[in-house]
Amino acid sequence: MKRSEQKLNDTWDLSSLCIDKNDFNTRYERLLKDLPTLGSFNKTLSLSSDNLYTALEFIKNFLKEAECISSYAFLCFETDAGKGENAELAGKASILQAKISEALSYLEPEILSIDKAKLEEALAEPRFEEYRIFISKIIRFAPHTLSEKEERLLSLNSEAAEAPSRAFHDLVDVDMDFGTVNGIKLTQSSYMSLIRNTDEAIRKEAYMKLHSTFTNFQHTIARLYEGSVNQDIFSSRARGYSSALSASLFADNVPEEVYRNLIAQVHEGFPELHRYYALMAKVQKKDKLKHYDVYLPLVKNIECNYTYEDAVALIKEAISPLGKEYQDILVKGLTEERWVDRYENDGKRSGAFSAGCYTGKPYILTNYKEDVIDSVFTLIHEGGHSMHSYYSAKSNPFMNYNYTIFEAEVASTFNEQLLSRYLISNSKDDKMKAYLLSHELSSLVATLFRQTMFAEYELLIHEAVERGEVATAEFMRKTYRGLLESYFGPIMEFEDNSDIECMRIPHFYNAFYVYKYATGISASIALADKVLNGNEADRNAYLSFLKSGGSKYPIESLKLGGVDMSKKESVEKAIKHFAKLLDELERIIEY
Repeated sequence: MKRSEQKLNDTWDLSSLCIDKNDFNTRYERLLKDLPTLGSFNKTLSLSSDNLYTALEFIKNFLKEAECISSYAFLCFETDAGKGENAELAGKASILQAKISEALSYLEPEILSIDKAKLEEALAEPRFEEYRIFISKIIRFAPHTLSEKEERLLSLNSEAAEAPSRAFHDLVDVDMDFGTVNGIKLTQSSYMSLIRNTDEAIRKEAYMKLHSTFTNFQHTIARLYEGSVNQDIFSSRARGYSSALSASLFADNVPEEVYRNLIAQVHEGFPELHRYYALMAKVQKKDKLKHYDVYLPLVKNIECNYTYEDAVALIKEAISPLGKEYQDILVKGLTEERWVDRYENDGKRSGAFSAGCYTGKPYILTNYKEDVIDSVFTLIHEGGHSMHSYYSAKSNPFMNYNYTIFEAEVASTFNEQLLSRYLISNSKDDKMKAYLLSHELSSLVATLFRQTMFAEYELLIHEAVERGEVATAEFMRKTYRGLLESYFGPIMEFEDNSDIECMRIPHFYNAFYVYKYATGISASIALADKVLNGNEADRNAYLSFLKSGGSKYPIESLKLGGVDMSKKESVEKAIKHFAKLLDELERIIEY
């Protein structure tokens, strides 16, 4: 379908950002004209509190306007990338963002150079109220901020630091040839559908060809990943952090114990995970599972049909525990307010995302399909992000409204929890209930257990290199095989090259990121328990978390909602929830 053939109500209304492309261009030119003023405050901030306030006010208003029109440009591009004028808009927005970054490079170092007593005196003035959190976050980095010359040297290294990641993606996406399977060209993308094929021979062929190809390049990839790890360690040591992990967690003010407790508590849950794979073996009528068997669903897909309107009605019921205000805002956003670009068209980005903006609507891109229940889960997931953005923007000044990815993963998966539990509790048919339980368990295996395994691998490799060990391909594979055997348990029979999987995970080039998926689902399970089994105070506590935006660090904002991620109980609850679902499925599954 061409973009022009979409019905108006099936597309998003971007007028809250820009009236049209002419409006974008007018405002874009105005920002370019004002751009030199951004840099004009350099070396003036420490002269007086008036100078500091004037600069912050101008910067805030400039950034707010830039965010608004840039959002418009990128959203136009994402729905029709093949249209030349959309590519031009996105290009202009990228140029603008780069120019802003360059123009404001002085801001943080200069704020850090202001006399501490003088800065505290200024921040005590009522007019600085909306800037206190913003400035306090900058000050927090002072012990890890270097001299101007040293910072410049590190910035000159930034492009070189990205080389391992870029080389990895070029190698895998461009240079590698995985052959064909069942007449289909094998790629990283097609692999995920082939590995779910009910024909074991096809699954095995896809698995072996993909892993064999990676094995042929294992030493090159190991060297690339070692380079990425060394860059993480170099950066952390240059800035005075105790470790690469500590450096990565610092921005979100997350204690290392949160990361390590996650791994420890997931280890405690191994018996439940092993029970899951044992059930999978029974369903497949096998004494031993192969690694290429684990993506088959425990329960075969059940035919379903949910129109977009059906999905919205279902979502409305599922989110009712959050109260009428939340319910009304989201339902209107999904329908008459036109937050959502609903269906696939030529040139539109695949997948789904939510794009919040301080001055505009919290938009959702999806490629909704009526015969796939995952489309309903995707819609409520992105709706969770959008409501998080909505409340954050409504409840905070611009400089404090942006929340972290750590928090974002909670708001989205929380909504999925509400939908899953609503569907399971209202299912009258054992086959449908078994399918829904299987769907939820599979999701938890992917987010809670698998992402924690990745997080543990990253930690083991970084700590080994920090101790002075050499991260060879053999060392990486041996480390990863140990994790595979621990996580999958005795029912699994691995191939000789199963551990080469550690060479094909792109997330590893963004160090210590994936743990947020596991903490996110753990927090959302604990919060869903509180909201569904609690009272109005528990619901309001969760809404307070959504409204906190970027005004607090993630651990503190989640405490507002009623969960303390620094304590092991939050992950324990997720494991217990997994076990409870598995108990229920074992009672009704047919095999």
